[in-house]
Amino acid sequence: MLEEYEKKRDFAKTSEPPAGGSIKNSDKPVFVVQRHDASHLHYDFRLEIDGVLKSWAVPKQPPKKAGIKRLAIQTEDHPLEYADFEGEIPEGEYGAGKVEIWDKGTFELRKREEKEIVVTLEGGELKGDYVLIRTKYGTEGKGWLFFKKAD
Repeated sequence: MLEEYEKKRDFAKTSEPPAGGSIKNSDKPVFVVQRHDASHLHYDFRLEIDGVLKSWAVPKQPPKKAGIKRLAIQTEDHPLEYADFEGEIPEGEYGAGKVEIWDKGTFELRKREEKEIVVTLEGGELKGDYVLIRTKYGTEGKGWLFFKKAD
């Protein structure tokens, strides 16, 4: 599942974690939002599903209140160890730039279908029910809408 992640990185050059050896700190699945100042500033939204971090690049800050929709482009799965990653990815490496944890917490998976994922997030910044809906935007079905549901 993590072949694409491993193929894009030279672990002799980057401090990003290779897959394997993760220790769970919680019985609940984790989510993380990383502020990634790469070629374009964006936020990486990651959910622990199926033993990996399912990942989406969100060009603007994730919404904290209902009524704001964000484009989210699905990217390759990341290892669970990435949930704790902060650092500088060196120039010349995939995703070069600074990565900081913007928010982190646990979540409950409410619904998971091919075109819709609903979660309840319990983080410092993001709290409540959030939805990812697959759209026709983006290539290869990787475009999603990400938004907070009204309370």
